[in-house]
Amino acid sequence: MKRVRKFSSAISLAIFLSTLLPAITAAQNSVEGEVQFVGSNKAEKSAGVWIDGQYVGYVSELKDEKKVLLLPGQHEISVRQTGYLDMTQTYVVEPAKKLTITVKLDKDPNAQYSAVTSEVKLKVTPERAAVFVDGNFAGYVQQFSGMGRGMLVSPGAHHIKIALAGYQEFDTDVHLLPKQKITIKTELVAGSITQAPPAIKQN
Repeated sequence: MKRVRKFSSAISLAIFLSTLLPAITAAQNSVEGEVQFVGSNKAEKSAGVWIDGQYVGYVSELKDEKKVLLLPGQHEISVRQTGYLDMTQTYVVEPAKKLTITVKLDKDPNAQYSAVTSEVKLKVTPERAAVFVDGNFAGYVQQFSGMGRGMLVSPGAHHIKIALAGYQEFDTDVHLLPKQKITIKTELVAGSITQAPPAIKQN
């Protein structure tokens, strides 16, 4: 009889939680604010976005199921693109309201480009992960994978990092000869949910 009562209590608790959790989620969504990003050219649309120091994706993908929802309050948002100056500003997100950020990037006058280059192709999943070369944001994986796509870098030694929230970072060092072509293949390993910042949510 005691076993039957315990089993019945467990079922009642499960039913209670199943009805309560959707209500909690709905209440949380009602207080979050949405941040929308708008870019006018290819460089701006493919630029990487950081919120409170955390990479969340590139401009043109942060919509629909990947839209960014933030808890109300101040958030530092930075947009970065190779060859351009960072666009960094603190924004106030209000409950249940949409904040539209127009991305406007200015070219970096100090950017230097090598006359002779090497090529790095990527076969990495997820393809939306950010790519860093020597600590600088270079783009996202999909830009450097597939036919006719590759990342052009100067010959020599480089440190390449691939990162995405919720996954363990991938790091490797390469030493490239002039006009050499290499392919980096890997699959990012899903990390602990605690690695993702609690104030940032993507549907």
